[in-house]
Amino acid sequence: MDLTNIIIQTVGGLGLFILGMKTMTEGLQATAGQRIRKILEAISANRFLGCATGAGVTAIVQSSSATTVMLIGFVGAGMMSLQQAVGVVLGANIGTTITGQLIAINLTKLALPAIALGVPMKFFSKKRHYRHIGDIILGFGLLFYGMVVMKNGLSPMRTDPQFISFFTKFTTDSLGGILLCISMGTILTIMVQSSSATVGLTMTLASQGLLDFPTAMALVLGENIGTTITAEIATIGSKNIGAHQTARAHTLFNVLGVSMIVLFFHPFVGFVQYVTSLLGAAPVDQKVNGEVVNMARYIANGHTLFNIVNASFFLLVLPKLIKVAVFLSPKKKKTTERYRLPQFDKSFIDSPIGALAKVKGEIIKTLEFTHMNLKKTSSCLQIRDDDILGEREAVEDHIDACQKVIIRYLTTVYQGEVNEPEAKEISEFMRITNNIERLGDSMENVAIMLEKIYDNDLGFSETAKNDLAVISSEVDKFVELILDELHEKTPGFYQKALAFEDTIDQMRENMRHQHIERLRSDDCSVDSGVFFISLVSSYEKMGDYCYNISTGVSRII
Repeated sequence: MDLTNIIIQTVGGLGLFILGMKTMTEGLQATAGQRIRKILEAISANRFLGCATGAGVTAIVQSSSATTVMLIGFVGAGMMSLQQAVGVVLGANIGTTITGQLIAINLTKLALPAIALGVPMKFFSKKRHYRHIGDIILGFGLLFYGMVVMKNGLSPMRTDPQFISFFTKFTTDSLGGILLCISMGTILTIMVQSSSATVGLTMTLASQGLLDFPTAMALVLGENIGTTITAEIATIGSKNIGAHQTARAHTLFNVLGVSMIVLFFHPFVGFVQYVTSLLGAAPVDQKVNGEVVNMARYIANGHTLFNIVNASFFLLVLPKLIKVAVFLSPKKKKTTERYRLPQFDKSFIDSPIGALAKVKGEIIKTLEFTHMNLKKTSSCLQIRDDDILGEREAVEDHIDACQKVIIRYLTTVYQGEVNEPEAKEISEFMRITNNIERLGDSMENVAIMLEKIYDNDLGFSETAKNDLAVISSEVDKFVELILDELHEKTPGFYQKALAFEDTIDQMRENMRHQHIERLRSDDCSVDSGVFFISLVSSYEKMGDYCYNISTGVSRII
């Protein structure tokens, strides 16, 4: 028996499996991404519906890690509460077991045809949509071809006495043996960084007769812990409190769940065998040509049943689970920092849905900062406040800096694999961000003009003051409308935005006309009049920028 060849084939097959898994997941995310985002955004506070949604979404994208990253993005953006996110994570653990179920069906005969079809679609299709479908098909083929390679690599071991002797050391006859197997499963998953891959490897080893069913189940339990360690490692150094809390809840869920199953390990294994036999499967130890042909089905069902039982229990005590997760997570530091720049984690780059959710949250914060300072600046139209006017440069520099950080991050996301709707969303987010920056420019111009007006002791008539109060109030309401829409979609938003734009334009024309009449009647000085027209024009431009933002918001929200 050639040990080198066994290692090369096993590791190579595992590599093909992981590559296929990643390729398929990326294709599924790109193809169904927008639908997934809408589903996740519509999740109610009902934890059971959230769990069902998580299972469905993860079954589509074939990766609980991908779903978790999306959820962290939503939590960080304020689009979802921690309780909603954790409810979905519980469901994601169930959904990820679909990979094992697919492996158990044994679709290896379709591996090479899928690769033959997927390669030309991925590399030669002109349309991005077809390339993403090619990713799905190619990934599917690579995944199952990897299983074939691993199976062929491990097959000589089932008749080798030394290897049989080595694997028989992993037994579940004692608590120590169970814990050893769980530890091995955990370590293996941390090394491979994919629980689906290690479950596939466990199925292959067991189907070759190198592992019995209880041992395979103990390894699978460890693999469930291992996948949470991967998420924990990803949060190291992250300032995103939501990421820490979501990862901590996921870890608690799996570690506590495995601990409970260990207490009733052998009854649970018997329960899995009983349920699987009820579903029509032949005995778990049945062999055909030296291969334990039904083992994969039993392992897949055990993996699914563990996560269903686990989720069912923790859904009932979800609020307490969240409290413990929050307690074990880093605490949010109270900061007096006014000029906080947008913060993005690199972990979102591979998940455009999560990344864009985070961008939306930061855009909302930037617009809220701009709105707050706009109201302050507008208050100086009536009463001089040197503290507010003196901050104009710092405020403008901060808005410019926010724009640069957001645009840079959006560019990085765009350079990755994004589908057409996501590319359009990135473009609209850039448009919105640029118009927020222009809104800040106009706000600074108003502050500069007010400083000059007060420094030169120029005054306005009561009518002019009232006009400025009216048009500034209208712009203020326009920004509030946009913020409300960004937080929650409402019917008729675009028509309302168009009405605001028309109203502000009409105000400018009427105010100009009335100002000319005041000049004729000598109710207003020429110097004050120049500033008045400039102020009105600045607010009208703000209305234009708000309309541009509204157009972008209506296209993507």
